[in-house]
Amino acid sequence: MTAELTVHELIAKHRPTLDQALEAIRTRAYWSPHPEHPKAYGEHGSLDAAAGKAAFDALLGTRVDLGQPGTDDWTGGEVSPYGIELGVTYPHADVDTLLPAMRAGQRAWRDAGAEARAVVCLEILKRISDRTHEFAHAVMHTSGQAFMMAFQAGGPHAQDRGLEAVAYAYAEQIRTPDTAEWSKPQGKRDPLALTKTFTPVPRGIALLIGCNTFPTWNGYPGLFASLATGNAVLVKPHPRAVLPLALTVQVARQVLTEAGFDPNLVALTTEHPGEGIAKTLATRPEIKIIDYTGSTAFGDWLEANARQAQVYTEKAGVNTVLVESTGNYKGMLSNLAFSLSLYSGQMCTTPQNLLIPRDGIRTDEGPRTYDEVVADLARAVDGLLGDDARANALLGAIVNPDVKARLEAAAGLGEVALASREIANPEFPGAVVRTPVIVKLDGAKPDDEAAYMSECFGPVSFAVAVDSAADGIELLRRTIRDKGAMTVGAYTVDADVERAVEEVCLEEAAQLSLNLVGGVYVNQTAAFSDFHGSGGNPAANAALCDGAFVANRFRVIEVRREA
Repeated sequence: MTAELTVHELIAKHRPTLDQALEAIRTRAYWSPHPEHPKAYGEHGSLDAAAGKAAFDALLGTRVDLGQPGTDDWTGGEVSPYGIELGVTYPHADVDTLLPAMRAGQRAWRDAGAEARAVVCLEILKRISDRTHEFAHAVMHTSGQAFMMAFQAGGPHAQDRGLEAVAYAYAEQIRTPDTAEWSKPQGKRDPLALTKTFTPVPRGIALLIGCNTFPTWNGYPGLFASLATGNAVLVKPHPRAVLPLALTVQVARQVLTEAGFDPNLVALTTEHPGEGIAKTLATRPEIKIIDYTGSTAFGDWLEANARQAQVYTEKAGVNTVLVESTGNYKGMLSNLAFSLSLYSGQMCTTPQNLLIPRDGIRTDEGPRTYDEVVADLARAVDGLLGDDARANALLGAIVNPDVKARLEAAAGLGEVALASREIANPEFPGAVVRTPVIVKLDGAKPDDEAAYMSECFGPVSFAVAVDSAADGIELLRRTIRDKGAMTVGAYTVDADVERAVEEVCLEEAAQLSLNLVGGVYVNQTAAFSDFHGSGGNPAANAALCDGAFVANRFRVIEVRREA
């Protein structure tokens, strides 16, 4: 295999970016090397908007042949939530052939060292970044995200999360020196002297089980954390969202080949309808790491049954916002309305339960009763989504029929404060677009508790009346402890309430956002600065991204010799 890229060239090209990423995770300050604006692309080899759309269109109806060993069939069948049949087919693997081939390249990849692996990963990310417009359409037409969200979340924000994982992986691997001279004094005798070497070694093959809603954003941290720590990675996308990860694997294999490494260090497999290959793969002895985003039920199954693997799960929780008081009532309503509407609530970080004292809240516009707060929030959502063009740009499309069914059923759970309405998308008549529903529930009624204490993924929120702020805080604690939460929000001008909410989140390990009234929302996190999830409550056993997310993907092996 002839290398077209030398590791030295890649180090010269990407070491400054790696150093900046290392500094960013140290300071937690804002930084990103990946432009968020579509007009930033089109120079230095990157695709502009027209070229990216043309590249995506050229993929439709084609076969993505990755040249992998063990391909025994071809699968496809993705239909865009916007109503377009993609018609793309992908390799289905005979894993008895593919997995041994993936292991074959690990020795050279291990011996290359942490820095070489990091810069190869950064070259993969750079080439993905150059194709951001193409990837944006792939994410849009598999997840149902509106284009601008697919462009940002599926493009630069996902790339940031991948780079963040590489930085953490590199930092953890170089924590131990490569060599050490050890000498122990023995008094009048000669000292005991040893030469020691320390090598980070991979666990084995990592399995990435992709999700439907954020295939790249949720997929890149695990993929690049495993690859940067020396592991081969088998990517098993969600059947409805294969294309973005298939393109990712394609780029990774090209870069690995050009850098002189085995392309089979990254491979793809898909599944036939109803095959359930994830369970089969997850318990294979060759699989030593699993990254999964999706339902709690399957995440729990993986944690219980994939005993041979280190399992990282992001499952589901009941995200909660306590509304006790505010110094910016209009800003609070605007911020919450956007948070409830973005991508039709199909984010693991979207607020579901809004805990509001039944006696009302204090605001800068005077007191507001529970009913007034809920009605005002409903009007804020209506106002935000009143223009159909803006609504389509925010809501995207309903990702699958299950979300639509939950949305329709939610109206029967209590008094509807804001009814969901259907919106037509002129560009994509086949898209299913719905505005959020807000349902009023009573925190003191056991029948209502069954609804608000269960995750209702999609554009569904519950305005839960509580007896007091203290009652709401205790319900918040119980919700995090029993059901988990990816995000928690609170609005209060009371220092004691703020401290009490903060203490609950510290004790129950939930990420908290306080009094957001501007352009930052509770359901958004920034790579290099914000932690996505905590790994400390039932919603997820890992955080994106911290040292714990990468450190157990490799072990340090020591060799001692007499000096």
